[in-house]
Amino acid sequence: MTAIKYHQAASLSGTRHGFFTRFGGVSSGLYDSLNLGLGSQDEPAHVQENRDRVRQALGAKDLVTAHQSHSVVTAFIDAPQTGLPADALVTATPGLAIGALAADCAPILLADVEAGLIGAAHSGWRGAFDGIAASVVDTLCQHGARRAHIKAVVGPCISQDAYEVGPEFIARFQHAFADDLDLFLPSPNHKPAHHMFDLPRFVSRQLRRSGLAEAHVSQMGLCTYAQANGFFSYRRTTHQGEPDYGRQISAICLP
Repeated sequence: MTAIKYHQAASLSGTRHGFFTRFGGVSSGLYDSLNLGLGSQDEPAHVQENRDRVRQALGAKDLVTAHQSHSVVTAFIDAPQTGLPADALVTATPGLAIGALAADCAPILLADVEAGLIGAAHSGWRGAFDGIAASVVDTLCQHGARRAHIKAVVGPCISQDAYEVGPEFIARFQHAFADDLDLFLPSPNHKPAHHMFDLPRFVSRQLRRSGLAEAHVSQMGLCTYAQANGFFSYRRTTHQGEPDYGRQISAICLP
C-alpha cells in the first residue's frame, strides 16, 4: 500500500496541516488513489475511507469539507457538519480539521496561531475575482484573529504554463482588475486573443489586498496539471477526454 503523501509549509507551524497529493488512498482507475471528491463518481465507501486516512494523518477527531460552488461564502464552525454550502471554513476548535477540495483551483490554508484560529478556502479564478480571500480573512478577524498575524499559503493548483484562457476572460480583468493584466502572457499556441493566466499569483495578491502582510502570503509552487503522477486535474482530464476526475484535499487542524 502506498503511503499517504502531503506537503507542508513552514509558515503554518503550530498547526497540523497538509496539502495532500493523490497518493495513499484506496480508490482505483481514474481516481487512483486518494480521491476526496464526494461529488465524483467514485465508490462512496472509497471516498469515505480516503477521508478517514486524511483525518488520521492530521491526528484530528473529525474532518469537515464544505459543498463548494465557487462562491464567496465563508462559514465559521465549531462542530462537524455535512453539506455546508460554502467555499471557505473557519474554526477555533482543536481537533476539528477543515479542508478545501480542488483539482486545479487554488486551495488556501490560513492560520493565526496566537489567536487559535484557522481557515481553509477553495479559490478558483471566479472565487478569487469575486472575493473569497477577503471573505475568509474577514471571518477570521471577526472571531478574534489579527490581520497582522494571519499567515496564508496558496496550495497546489494549475500554473500559468498550463492555464490558457480566451478573450472573454481577460476582458473581465480589463474592466475590474486592470492592475493585474501583468498576470497574462500571450498564448504559446498562437491563438488570437488567448493568454496564459497566473492563478496562484492572483490569489496571492487578493490575500494581500485583504490586509495580510506580504511576507505572510506564500505559494507552494506545485502545478496540478503538469504533475499527473501527484495531483488530480480537471483541465488535464478534459484534455484527455476522460469522463470524470478525482479531487485532492488541503486541510488544517489545531492540535
